[in-house]
Amino acid sequence: MKDIEYNEKKGYFGEFGGRYAPEILTSALIELEEVYKKFKNNKKFNDKLNYYLKNYVGRPSPITYAERLSKEWGCNVYLKREDLNHTGAHKINNTIGQALLALEMGKKRIIAETGAGQHGVATATVGAMFNIETVIYMGNEDLRRQELNAIRMKMLGANLIGVSSGTATLKDATSEAMRDWALNVSHTHYIVGSAIGPHPFPTIVRDFQSIIGIESRKQFKKLTNKLPSAVVACVGGGSNAIGMFYGFIKDKDVRLIGVEAGGRGNLPGEHSATISQGKIGYLHGTKTLIIQDEQGQIVPAHSISAGLDYPGVGPEHAYLASIGRVEYVSVSDSEALEAFKELCRLEGIIPALETAHAFYYGKKLAKELGKNKNLIICLSGRGDKDVSEVKRLLGDNL
Repeated sequence: MKDIEYNEKKGYFGEFGGRYAPEILTSALIELEEVYKKFKNNKKFNDKLNYYLKNYVGRPSPITYAERLSKEWGCNVYLKREDLNHTGAHKINNTIGQALLALEMGKKRIIAETGAGQHGVATATVGAMFNIETVIYMGNEDLRRQELNAIRMKMLGANLIGVSSGTATLKDATSEAMRDWALNVSHTHYIVGSAIGPHPFPTIVRDFQSIIGIESRKQFKKLTNKLPSAVVACVGGGSNAIGMFYGFIKDKDVRLIGVEAGGRGNLPGEHSATISQGKIGYLHGTKTLIIQDEQGQIVPAHSISAGLDYPGVGPEHAYLASIGRVEYVSVSDSEALEAFKELCRLEGIIPALETAHAFYYGKKLAKELGKNKNLIICLSGRGDKDVSEVKRLLGDNL
C-alpha cells in the first residue's frame, strides 16, 4: 500500500480529479473554490453549520451495536446510523453546507441532480428552510422506482424535472443539471450530491461528509477504547463512503472496504461496478474510472438501487483504489435484496437498497474476521423509498 499523496490545491488525487469544464462554468468553479477556501476554517461559518447539523439534522448520529447481527455473523457489528438523520440519509450533511456557501455567494437559486431521491429531498429541504428557489433533475426511470421521494420533493416546494434522455437515470439527470447551471450560472449554485464532478466539488462534498467518519472514530473509541478491524460502506458516486473512510484514512490497521453495485452480471450495461470494471476516462468534469466500451463511449450502468446506478465514481475513490488503501468489491442485485430482508428481520431496520449492498458484504467479511473482531457498517440511509420497488421485485416473498 502506497502512502496517500494529494494535490488538492489543483484538485487532484494522484492522477485523478481535476477541472474539465466549459469556459462558462470555469469562472463559477473558481468562485466556488475561493469562497470555500475563505469559509472552510471560518469560525462564524462553521458555528452556523454546526448549529444546523446539531439542531436541525440531529447530529451526532448514533453508533449502534447490532446484537442480533453480531450473534448471527460471529463478529461484533456496529452501525453508523445516518438513516436517523433528518430526511433519512447522509445527504443532508452536504446540502446544508453547500446551501450556506450559496448564500455567501449571493446565489438566488439552487439546482441538483438526484438518483435515489435522497439528495433531491435533502436539497429541497434546505431550499425550503433557507427560502431559496430550488430545481431538481431526476431521471424518469428513477421517478418511477423512487416515487415516494419524488412526492416529498414536490411537497417541500422544489420544481422537480424528469429527464427522459439516455437511460433516464442518475447520469442523465447530472448532465441536465450541468446544462441548467451553464445557462444560469450567474445566479444559480449547483449542489452536487456526490463526491464527483470538477474541482472543487469532490473535495467540498468529502469535507462536508467527513463528519460521518470523524464521529464514528470518536464514538467507537469511547465505546471500546480501540479502533475497529474494518469499516464498510456502499459506493456509487461515493459520498457516504468517502465521508466514512476519511475518519479512518490514516489508521493503516483499519481495513476500509467500499461495496459497489454488481447488478445482474459482469457484461457492460449489467452493473455499476466502476472501480472493479471501469477504465480511466472523463465524465462530468473530472478524470476518474468510468464504465465504457472499447471506443471510450460511456456504457449505461445498472443497479437495483437508484443511488448506485452511475457509470463513474468519485476521483478520490479511484485514487484510493489505485494505491491500495481502500478495497473495493461488488455485490449483486439479488445479494443486496437478501441482505435487505435480513436486516429487516434481525434488527428491525429497513435499510436503503444502496446500504443493503454494504450489509451483504459485511456479513461475508464478519465471518472472515471472526470472534472478538469489530466491524462498522455505514447505514447510509433508510429504505422507506425502496419499499414499493422491493415489493414489485419480490412479490409475496418479502
